[in-house]
Amino acid sequence: MHVPDGFIDAPTSAATGVIAAGAVAVSLRGARRELDERTAPLAGLVAAFIFAVQMLNFPVAAGTSGHLLGGALAAILVGPYTGVLCVSVVLLMQGILFADGGLTALGVNITNMAIVTTVVAYALFRGLVKVLPRTRRSVTAAAFVAALVSVPAAALAFTLMYAVGGTTDVSIGKVATAMVGVHVLIGIGEAVITALTVGAVIAVRPDLVYGARGLTQKLKLRVNGELVDAPGADPVPAAARTSHRKVWAGGLAASLVLAGFVSFYASANPDGLEKVAADHGIDKKAEEHAVAGSPLADYGVEDVDDDRLSGGLAGVIGVGVTVVAGTGVFWAVRRRRTDGTSPSDTTNTPDTASTTSTSV
Repeated sequence: MHVPDGFIDAPTSAATGVIAAGAVAVSLRGARRELDERTAPLAGLVAAFIFAVQMLNFPVAAGTSGHLLGGALAAILVGPYTGVLCVSVVLLMQGILFADGGLTALGVNITNMAIVTTVVAYALFRGLVKVLPRTRRSVTAAAFVAALVSVPAAALAFTLMYAVGGTTDVSIGKVATAMVGVHVLIGIGEAVITALTVGAVIAVRPDLVYGARGLTQKLKLRVNGELVDAPGADPVPAAARTSHRKVWAGGLAASLVLAGFVSFYASANPDGLEKVAADHGIDKKAEEHAVAGSPLADYGVEDVDDDRLSGGLAGVIGVGVTVVAGTGVFWAVRRRRTDGTSPSDTTNTPDTASTTSTSV
């Protein structure tokens, strides 16, 4: 759902740019409360994983494909504020290096794909985990539903933006019906990917899933009038205490394989937005990307003639650049918290909370 230059007029693009900048600023501050020594490197990995999986377009209808948006996945794994930053990093890398998503439309894309998906998904996810049984399966089920709903929500948000600042005269009602309809189907794919990924992380390190924190408390005993942890009340079962370094290495390896090899077999059909734009005339005033001549434009390496090798190298480069950029951002945010936040400011943070409660 990457919006190219020319779909949305300049005033609306500027307005969404302001919204996106404000949301990123708020997210940088909020992420300080979400990130700790475990989740800071994981957040960079989540950004790289989203980049890799977004290269895997899957067919959803005749002549149409879809791909992961990633807002729900990022929010559930590392927190909503950090999730907005993860997807924003991915969009920035895609726009600058791969000519995917217009540069003048960067605010539109961040607002739509990072903010809307994350806010909608995490709000729904938190509501579901409060009413569902406190089990790992419930977390995975809530992740599925939240991811499913987030995609048509983003499609509707784009339609509203186009109603305000679209550059062609089209029937907004027809565009809304087409956008929401096809993106419900894409949302099913998003939900499957999100649920499988969240479930896989919960299976090996449930304490690393931000959205599952605090669902199950440690067993407490009263000793001499004070509550203490019961002996052997390990918040993370021994079978699920895989080193976070192993989780990180495994996730990076999976991202490299997906982007460097599996992406070659992705669907070549236009994604939901591209198909709707072509069918309804939204793309009449689309503009060439400002970095269309980039050596990595269109996810290929310039002067490499073999399509498989070219796409694979571009994917590997993209994963590497995204994980470095993302990890750098999140370590800097974490460092700001460590250096500048007083102990009283962290009373209710996930770090402190994790000493009295644990994941599912």
